[in-house]
Amino acid sequence: MNFTLRELEAFLGVARLGNFTRAARSLNMSQPALTVRIRHLEEALGVRLLDRTTRSVTLTQIGLQFLPVVERVIAEINSVAAGARDLAQRRRGTVTVAALPSIASTLLPATVAAFKVRHPGIMVRLRDGVAERVSALVKSGEADFGIGSPMTRDPDLKTTVLMDVPVSAVFPPGHPLERHASIGLRDLIAYPLILMDDHYSVRTLIDAAFESIGHPVQPAFEVSYVPTALALVKAGLGVAIVSRSTIDETAGLVGLRAMRIEHPTLIRHISLIESASRLASPATQQLIAAVRDSCRASA
Repeated sequence: MNFTLRELEAFLGVARLGNFTRAARSLNMSQPALTVRIRHLEEALGVRLLDRTTRSVTLTQIGLQFLPVVERVIAEINSVAAGARDLAQRRRGTVTVAALPSIASTLLPATVAAFKVRHPGIMVRLRDGVAERVSALVKSGEADFGIGSPMTRDPDLKTTVLMDVPVSAVFPPGHPLERHASIGLRDLIAYPLILMDDHYSVRTLIDAAFESIGHPVQPAFEVSYVPTALALVKAGLGVAIVSRSTIDETAGLVGLRAMRIEHPTLIRHISLIESASRLASPATQQLIAAVRDSCRASA
C-alpha cells in the first residue's frame, strides 16, 4: 500500500466540496492533477472511493467509512506540524535545568520568571543538587543543561564559565577578624573552622588552598548545609568558610559578617554544563541565553 499525504488531502477536498473543480481550486492545483491523485489513491487502496457522474461526485460506501479516518489522520498530522513549528520558533517545549542550590535559590527564580513572561508556552523544570548531582543529571539526559561547579573533567560534558564567585569567611560581629582590612588564609589558622563536607565543590578549593600554604586544614566542624554552618557561627563556635553565593541563598547571614578570603585559587567557577553530544532544543537554547544575560547583569 503506497499513497501520499497529498493524495489524502485531495480525497478530503473532493469529499467535503462534492466537486472536483471547487476542490482543485481550494487546493491550488489543476483539476487534471487532482483527478490523477484520486486515481492513485484508489489504486493504492484497491477500492473505489468516489462515484463520479458528469454532474456530481458522491462517496461510495467505502468512501463514507474512509472519510472520518482521513479527517482524523490529517488533523493529527497538522497538529504535529504546528507543534513542531512552535518548538522550532521557541513558542513551546519543556526545559529541565539542574542547578546548585545557591543558584537555584538566587539567580534562577527571577530569570525563569522573566523568561516565562516572554515565553509562556515553555515549561521550565528545576532540579537542585550538589555539584556531582548537577553534572550527573545533565550527563544522563535527565536535565537539558546544568549550572554548577564540576569537580572533575568529563569528556561527555561541555562546560563554560558563567561567573566567578569568591570564597568568604563568615564570623560574628565583634570578632577579631572584623578589624582586618583584608583576610588571608593565615589569618584564619588561629580560629576553629567550620567547613562544608566534601560533597561540596568549594571544599576541594579550600583544602587545596590551605595545602598551598603548607597548613592542611583541620576543621572543628563539618556540615552538609549552609544554614547549619551559619548557626554554628552565631553560637560562637568558629568561623565558617563558604562560597559567597551560598551565603546569599539564605537569610541566616543576618547578624553576621562576611569577608572575602584573599587567595588566588579561592574563586568558585559557576559554569554552564551541557552535553557534549546532544543538540540543545530551541527552547533550551533560549533559556540558556536568558541565564547568560542574568549572569552578565549580576557580574
